[in-house]
Amino acid sequence: MRKSKPKKRIILPDPKFNDVLVTQFVNNMMLQGKKNISLAIFYDALEIIEKRNKDVEVTPLQYWKKALQNVTPAVEVKSRRIGGATFQVPNEVRSDRKITLAMKFLITFARKRTGKPMADKLADEIMAAYKEEGGAYKRKEDMHRMAEANKAFSHFRF
Repeated sequence: MRKSKPKKRIILPDPKFNDVLVTQFVNNMMLQGKKNISLAIFYDALEIIEKRNKDVEVTPLQYWKKALQNVTPAVEVKSRRIGGATFQVPNEVRSDRKITLAMKFLITFARKRTGKPMADKLADEIMAAYKEEGGAYKRKEDMHRMAEANKAFSHFRF
């Protein structure tokens, strides 16, 4: 690379839970710079989770972190063109990219659900991910299956 890598920006923790991961999630969820709205949606989703799971002694934040952990991919495939043919080459995912991908999966599949406010949709997707089901978990499983199927091309790694 000709230029040096850009410096990592320092993300401040969120006001309620004092957690940097929450801020990162809210920033990914944010549309058109409306951070307060996405913060409110996230907090409302955690309240909904707390109401629905009164019998479970896990806090909503721990519930969300476990759901995030369940949808975190370990491997992904990248297209690599070699001699006129394009191969899907499996690669391990960097640790920071793992977290980002997991957050994007949760947010994307929460947005795809229909008929409810975003807080409800996000709560439903988080609960589904916690139980190892739902769209985000299925996406992770599909990524792993694709990498497993293309394991023969792993020697094309760069």
